[in-house]
Amino acid sequence: METLYIIPILLFSVVVHEVMHGYVALKCGDPTAKYMGRLTLNPVPHIDLFGSILVPLFSLLVAGRVFIAWAKPVPINPLNFKNYKRDSILVSAVGPVSNLFLALCCAFAVIVLLNLEGFFNSFKSEFVGFAYEFLVKMFYGGIYLNIVLGVFNLIPIPPLDGSHILGSLLPDRLSESYRQIGFFGIFIVIFLMRVPAFSHLFFSIVRAIASPIEFLINVFV
Repeated sequence: METLYIIPILLFSVVVHEVMHGYVALKCGDPTAKYMGRLTLNPVPHIDLFGSILVPLFSLLVAGRVFIAWAKPVPINPLNFKNYKRDSILVSAVGPVSNLFLALCCAFAVIVLLNLEGFFNSFKSEFVGFAYEFLVKMFYGGIYLNIVLGVFNLIPIPPLDGSHILGSLLPDRLSESYRQIGFFGIFIVIFLMRVPAFSHLFFSIVRAIASPIEFLINVFV
């Protein structure tokens, strides 16, 4: 399938997302992810059969695009944090922030590749031409993929990162009740994404973030 070019950058992006959760948790005093061998870019320890492979492939087969994907969450023990509320917010926020940073990295890769188009064409090789086209599509798709992942994970509904940020800001009793929604919250999110008003707002935010990145590419290419 033509859209399979997105799979490598998808796997890399969700792995970076989880590794950054674990890394910041370590800096905040919790070594759980480190001891469990999860502070690695090797995708094997992070792959969730359902969320990293089956759901994205099903989405590609049915709709031709990836709507949602996730890696196996890194183990974190917030009781080890130096400052529970502050560190909970930092650990939760770094995942989506890492995706937005990766979107910028993908844009930089696109700029470099497009400026080197003549160099790659000089090889007059079908394989080099295919590899070049694959990389351009992968990194260009990675821009939007990572923006979508970043914005999606900031939705304040459990179990997404945005819910952990909001939960850390709420009073303790209210926060405890809110977090009990747990994984069932993903069904709420799926329902909301099918509501036109919510979907429009979501993709408006995605486009608003993507616009300056597109402008940057146009300036330097």
